[in-house]
Amino acid sequence: MSDKKLKITQVRSIIGGTKKQKATIQALGLGRPHYTVERKDNPCTRGQIRVVQHLVKVEEV
Repeated sequence: MSDKKLKITQVRSIIGGTKKQKATIQALGLGRPHYTVERKDNPCTRGQIRVVQHLVKVEEV
């Protein structure tokens, strides 16, 4: 699972989100809607995605 990558795109704004959600978006390297990053597919990244799953779109690369 560690050789796969995930393409994470922020699709909604963080305005009105909790501090934990804001910190998670920043930790993922996102910040504004339509920003996209690629991250390794590992349990840590999956956990971060779960916290903000309603704000992001995830694709396997």
